[in-house]
This record gives sequence, structure tokens and C-alpha cells, in this order.
Amino acid sequence: MATLTSVNVGLPKDVAWRGATVRTGIWKRPVTGPVTARRLNLDGDGQGDLAGHGGEQRAVLVYQLDSYRHWQQYMKRDDFVPGQFGENFTVDGLADDEVCIGDRYRIGDAVFEVTQPRVTCYRVGLRLGEPQMAALLVSHHRPGFYMRVLTEGRVRAGDEIAKIASGPEAMTVAQTDALLYLPGHPRPELERALRVPALSPGWQTSFRALLADADGGSQAGGSQARSGNSGLTNTAPPPAWPGFRPQEIVGIEPESASIFSLTLASADREPLPAALPGQYLGIRMRPDPQGPPVIRNYSLSGRPGAQTYRISVKQEPHGVASTYLHQHMKVGDIIDVAAPRGTFLLKNADTPVLLLSAGIGATPVLAMLQALAAQPSPRPIWWLHAARDGENHPFAEEVRTLLARLPAGRSFVSYSTPRDTDRPGVDYTFAGRFDLGRISGLKPPQDADAYICGPDAFMTDMTEALKACGLSASRIHTEIFGAVSAVNPGVVTGPAPAPHQPARVPGGRPGPSVSFARTGLTTPWHPEYGTLLELAEACDVPVRWSCRTGVCHTCETALVTGGVDYSPDPVEPPAQGSALICCSTPTADVVLDL
Repeated sequence: MATLTSVNVGLPKDVAWRGATVRTGIWKRPVTGPVTARRLNLDGDGQGDLAGHGGEQRAVLVYQLDSYRHWQQYMKRDDFVPGQFGENFTVDGLADDEVCIGDRYRIGDAVFEVTQPRVTCYRVGLRLGEPQMAALLVSHHRPGFYMRVLTEGRVRAGDEIAKIASGPEAMTVAQTDALLYLPGHPRPELERALRVPALSPGWQTSFRALLADADGGSQAGGSQARSGNSGLTNTAPPPAWPGFRPQEIVGIEPESASIFSLTLASADREPLPAALPGQYLGIRMRPDPQGPPVIRNYSLSGRPGAQTYRISVKQEPHGVASTYLHQHMKVGDIIDVAAPRGTFLLKNADTPVLLLSAGIGATPVLAMLQALAAQPSPRPIWWLHAARDGENHPFAEEVRTLLARLPAGRSFVSYSTPRDTDRPGVDYTFAGRFDLGRISGLKPPQDADAYICGPDAFMTDMTEALKACGLSASRIHTEIFGAVSAVNPGVVTGPAPAPHQPARVPGGRPGPSVSFARTGLTTPWHPEYGTLLELAEACDVPVRWSCRTGVCHTCETALVTGGVDYSPDPVEPPAQGSALICCSTPTADVVLDL
């Protein structure tokens, strides 16, 4: 019979790390005497990052003495103490390749159920002083596992662990972990995992996403092969070509007082590869002939599948790129264009669709409306758009024409400051702004998929309003035009400085150039920076990461052009046309969509 050899708890504390401060509860210490296991954790225990740790499904973390012995031999160390791996229960027995999701155990007065493998992040490596530990736990099939508390009660070191029920499907912790993180996601195994009721909701969501890929993709317009791991991050078909290709401007049209559209055709007049509704193009231009190129992303606003691409651009008062395109480019000019990319994609489904936008944010959802009207789709489709007034209302007539083709199309347009000539009930639905009251009054269908694009505040407000109306977060999709919001789990942050050149430039000959496209920053590479992620951090470019060693794919970034080498190799490669910046270095000039 397995035995509980140590009960370990610890409250979050601040730890210095790489010039930053991390709030973490990874430092667990053994407890003498009994401890009460409660629904959310053990008495005296806490988590520093509740987004990634803790909660009912992750109340108690378990790790095994056998794995301790494995790592002591592998790492040639003898300094491990109970709680070293951040676990609450150090146990003798309960191996990851024997314990199954859904197994139930009685320990002391409490009853527990196994819910998921440990989700590895950088903090276990921080505690152990081994940066690659997150990847090692996965590749060595020794993650440990979480349990939820079915019956609260007291536990103590020395308690026997009695198995009282077996999980359905007999799917072990090690098998479940490998199914998500390692290459190969067989459909039968995904279906098997999803038949285990005890599997935590987050892991169920990941496996459903992988299953959708196994079924042939979920984008409108038909299935296309995808690489990468959709269980960990949104994926899309690989770009139709690497880097940039010349395309000719064959049309320029005004759409509103501040928005104009460019129609692009292949320079050799061959039909362009079909784009998916919601994707964007990267445009490279050189407003200053003596300066570095400027790269900007613009959503496709035309009909998906057309032989040309249409992008729509807002003329910003001091926008370098928009001013150059508006004042200097003309029909017949050639411009460098990267292939359509992006994961803000319209799903193939039969559920209602909500398309919400403000200002120039109409562009990607307009492409979705184009795709739905081309069928035409019988789905309930709502168009909700916010504009200042009729002069600043882009695509108004085009949208009316498209909605007229849809048997269940509805339109709601708000003008924040309508002009006297703007017609209520014709040009716009109501004066004012979309807010919780307006959205809830419309009674949007709770089973709808919502696609939102516009200023950050608009997307935040609409997301919260739709959640308040009963839509689940998994059905609400947003598209960000500018720099992505940072994800630095556990790091205590203050006001973010503006991106800049690295404060310290290493000596020696510089390497390839690294361009952060959304940030508008280009800097030479030096090996002393470590990884592309660490270079981005040195430049205060907003980045997203968790494991920092090629496991979680949180840092996966579109690689517009160039190539990278990996060290260590990721446990599963990223999608084609993307890079895991946490463990990669450039082999040539690179452009990253950051």
C-alpha cells in the first residue's frame, strides 16, 4: 500500500529572479502533525499565481519518492528535501505510469480524486535551479499530478493511502500528459481521455481542440492541414509562402473619412492563395530610404477566396506607415507582402455568430461576414458596429448588401455622436455606445460564437458584457492589432516602459537582425542575449511565456521571415511558420510578429 511520507505547505512569497520579482508558492516545507485538506488547498498552503495553479481541480499536488530518486541520479544531486518539487504530498508509491485520472484515494480522514497531470512552468525550475526542468518533467514522463478534495479531513505524514475507486478508461497520468504535450495526438486516445469525467475542464478543452484538428480543422472555407499543437495554443494552416513577396496595388478606394482600402494582386498576375476569414497580411515598406524597413499588419477585409487581397487602413494623424501608404503609394506600385496569417478565424459550426467591431476593427469581421454571405449561411448572424458618425462609418453600404443575403442576419449600429444628416433607423440603430445595458437588452444567444475587434477598451467591455449575458469565455474571440498583452506568470510588474533598443550591447560582431513587427523595433542579435525571448525582454517588448523551455507553447510567435535554431529542442515543434522564442536563436535576419 502507498504511503504519505510528507505533507508540505507554503504561502506565497517574493523571490528575486533575473532582475525581476516573482510571487510564488513553490517553496513548500514539511509539516509535523495533522493538516486539514480543504476544498481549495491544505491549511497553511497557498498559490502565488491562481491563474495557473490552485482552485478546486488543483487543490493538492502529489509527487513520488521514486521520482525523487530518479532526479537525484539524473542530476547527480543529493540535496533534495520533501516539497522540493512544489508538491503538497510526497508519497511512496502512486507512480505516474500507474495512477489513472479519476482514481480515488482515502488518506487519513479525507478522500481525493486525481484530476490532471501537473502543468509544468518555469517555477519548478526556479526552485531546483534547473531552467530546463519543465521540459525534463514531460520528456521523462514524471510530471506528478493534482487531486481535488472530495471529502475534507485531516491528513498527516505516515498515513496509508487506500485506493477506493478506479478511474474509467484506466488512462494513466503519464499517458494523459504525453497525449497533450508530446508529438502525436491519436484520435482514439483523445476520445478516451474525454470519456473521463474527472479530467479537469482545462485539459478537456485542450483535448477537444486537438480532436477538432483530428476531425479536419475548424476554419470556415474547408479543412486545411495544420501543424503545431492546438491543445496548447491557437493554430492555423501554415502560411502560403515564406517571407515577403512583391504584390501590385491594383485599386485604392476610400471607405470613410479616415479609412481607405488597397487591393493587391500578384505581381505576376497569378491568382493569390486563398486566405481564411479573419486573417491579416504583413506589409513591409520603407518610408525613409535611409532607415530600416517598417512592417505593419493589416487585416484582410475582402471576400475570402478572391483572386486579389483587400486590406483596409486607418489614416492615423502621425502614423508613419498609414501616412506613407496614403500619401505615397498609388495604383501600379509594388509593395512587399507576407502571406496571410492569424488565428482569429471563423469556425465551421451551426451556432449563431456575433460580429462586434468598432472603427477600423470592422476589417477582419467584415471578411467573416463576406464568407458567411457567400454561402449564404442559414445561421443567425448579428452585425454590431460602433462608429462616431456616418462620415466615419466604413463599409456601411457593403455590409447592408451582405446582410440582405443572409436569411437570419441582423444589424445593430451605434453612432456615439451622430450628425444631423445621419438617419436613425437607417444609418444607425441608436445613439451612444455599446455597453452592458445595450448588449443585455439585445439578448444575444448564449450559444453564439462572438468575434470582437476594435480598441482595447471596446474589446474588454464587450467581452465582459457578453460573459454577463451568459456566453462562455471559450466562445468569445478577440483580435489585437497592436502589441500583444504580456503574459509573465507570477512576475510582479509595474508600469511597462516603451520598447527600446537593449540597454547593454554586447561586444563583438553583431549577428542577424531581429525585427519585432508589431512593436516597430529592429535590433542586431548577439549570442550573449541567450534566446529571442530574452532579447525581447531586454527591449521591453511585451511577450508571453510560462515554461521558458519549449513545452507549453505560450511563447509561440509567427515567424514572418528568417529561421531559428533550438536549444533545447522543444518537446513538440511549433506550427509551421512560427517559432518558440523561449528556446530559439536566429540563424538569419528574422521578423517576429511581436
